[in-house]
Amino acid sequence: MSPRGVTTPDVRERLFAAAERVVERDGPGALTSRSVTTEAGCAKGLLHAHFAGFDEFVAELCLDRFARTAAQAQELSGLTGQGTVTRNLEAVALALFDSGGPAISGLAMTRPAATARIREALEGGAAGFTAIQEAITGYLKAERGLGRVAATVDPATVALAVVGTAHHLLMTSWPGTPDPRPSMTRLVGALVGG
Repeated sequence: MSPRGVTTPDVRERLFAAAERVVERDGPGALTSRSVTTEAGCAKGLLHAHFAGFDEFVAELCLDRFARTAAQAQELSGLTGQGTVTRNLEAVALALFDSGGPAISGLAMTRPAATARIREALEGGAAGFTAIQEAITGYLKAERGLGRVAATVDPATVALAVVGTAHHLLMTSWPGTPDPRPSMTRLVGALVGG
């Protein structure tokens, strides 16, 4: 437990990582402000000192993880001509499922205030599925220009299919359901001819 009055470094990430561990281990129903702070080894008040409430915490966790995946998707352009197209694209698609992604997304959907906050942030330009879709489209266009993707492949349609499938799998997966990663891997391979 952190002593009172001592600054906790990287508190947001510490709390987010703790929430992911709780969800992965115990499921989304076990996620409370108390379970997060206990897992993080800090006082319960720390979460409320940094977030207006638990719904804001859940929304910010989801938005942070979307932004991370969007940043990874934007790095795809630097991989043009390297490795395999399937593996490069697969890494971004599978990143959406890291760290309890399905359970945390499902949790956000059960909390109307968190859902509204996420929607508002995305409408305001926060990185989300649209940014990921745009990055995948640009990457596939570049790879098609190099001849590493068939000329018949429509990058925008492939990007929409990948993002749409990821969204579907995130919303319909939770602890105890089959791992969504193999389905995503098969889809990426089928779409880019891998």
